[in-house]
Amino acid sequence: LREELRKLGVDAVIDDLPLTKARRLFATAIETPGGLRIQTIHSFCAALLRRFPLEAGVTPQFTEMDDRTAATLRSDVVEEIALGSDAALLRDLVSYYSGDDLDKLLREILGKRDQLMGSPDLCAALGLPAGADRSTITSRVFLGGEDALLAELITGLRSGGKQDATHCDRLSSLGPLDITALPVLESVFLTGAAAKEPFTAKFGKFPTKAAQPAIAHIQPQLDDFMRRVEDTRDMRCAVMTLEKTQVLYGFARRFIAAYDAAKLHRGLLDFDDLITKTRDLLTDPAVAEWVLFRLDGGIDHILVDEAQDTSPTQWQVISQLAQELTSGAGSRSDRPRTVFVVGDKKQSIYSFQGADPRAFDEMRDLFDERLAHSNAPLASRVLEHSFRSSSAVLDVVDATFDGAGEAGFSADQRHIAFHDALPGRVDLWPPLDKPERPEDPPWYMPVDIRAENDPAVLLAEEIAAQIDQMVRTRQPIPDGRGGWRAVTPGDVLILVQSRTRPIFNEVIRACKARGLPVAGADR
Repeated sequence: LREELRKLGVDAVIDDLPLTKARRLFATAIETPGGLRIQTIHSFCAALLRRFPLEAGVTPQFTEMDDRTAATLRSDVVEEIALGSDAALLRDLVSYYSGDDLDKLLREILGKRDQLMGSPDLCAALGLPAGADRSTITSRVFLGGEDALLAELITGLRSGGKQDATHCDRLSSLGPLDITALPVLESVFLTGAAAKEPFTAKFGKFPTKAAQPAIAHIQPQLDDFMRRVEDTRDMRCAVMTLEKTQVLYGFARRFIAAYDAAKLHRGLLDFDDLITKTRDLLTDPAVAEWVLFRLDGGIDHILVDEAQDTSPTQWQVISQLAQELTSGAGSRSDRPRTVFVVGDKKQSIYSFQGADPRAFDEMRDLFDERLAHSNAPLASRVLEHSFRSSSAVLDVVDATFDGAGEAGFSADQRHIAFHDALPGRVDLWPPLDKPERPEDPPWYMPVDIRAENDPAVLLAEEIAAQIDQMVRTRQPIPDGRGGWRAVTPGDVLILVQSRTRPIFNEVIRACKARGLPVAGADR
């Protein structure tokens, strides 16, 4: 054991006593009367809710839902809404939702229930004046006379070139001049997103020189109209976003209420329910102190692993549970009780469970304050050494988070590779922009095949080309015995964010096209 510790960098003299205690620790844990009672936060919450069902407002015989049951229930609830008096909420949602996986949206709604059940000031959040709606936009753009102006403009455009003809067709397709006409007017009057000055009026450039003589007499009025379209574009986008958000909130509240009612009727709880209902139980002024008093005799240690992925709601549960542990001896002074938290903010997947990098530091500060006057103050340790990454990887990670202090990351926390002699190299490739698609692609163009200039196709081909070049030139790599050998296709591991994303199959296709042996999609 002493030798293993030295391999890990412990150079100080190690006494026999702590080594003896360390050797006995495992046996002591195994021989604990009744065994160690170790629970995950979800299993603990389930046990707590069954212990206090009346206080938590759940049936004592509730069942935890599995993924299949949850998917079936979501589908049943949507069907119930579609056939009920609130069917318009679903129709409005579908009219805006362009995704093909409605269940994915439903899962996201349930994951954001706290935000969606709130009452935010949406206008303020979008930078809109209170009460802003479509009429706010139209009253600023359409002052009267625009129908006659566009009619003369269309006539004049017919004398121009090909680009003028395209604009003529777009303007001719317009219906009533309301907010729905603005996207077409913007596409004609304003520059595109890729322009040096995007979404600005084409003063002096619209129409083309070929058509300008024909509309010279209305050019001043046209310029004023174009300026109004430019000035209101941001507000129009905000109003449209407001409408979509209101539709989402309206449907989400109805769906969440119906989903909760369906679960209650069937005696079901999902994983989110276990956390939120436990949070509500432990923060309810009417019963929280009594519940925590009853629990004080049953919790010895709280261990939070992968703390960077802990959601704010889970932190609330942990904070409440730790109240007695951090406020003094509690009802049990015969043995020490601890709170142990470990995590690395730079390893978090922040979309996972709604984790927040700031929450990690906020909870550390909270425990530090609670324990400041106790016999065992908080011991905060920074683990700088990494035992599994090379210096090249760690340097890139640290550089990535430089300047991200405002997002909750410590600017002065660096990482050191314990095995600093490990080889490593990180190449950063420039991102590939999504190509502009023609507004009216030819009818014969397939809709289910990716174009040659699709970013997924281009990136996959670049990856395959890089591997092919490494193999053909016999690029040397360490052989693990202090020597070198030529790289082979089997040395290459390609990681993707998801097997369902286009890049996954495109990489396999590109590698096979170059004759590179590659594991199939099922490997």
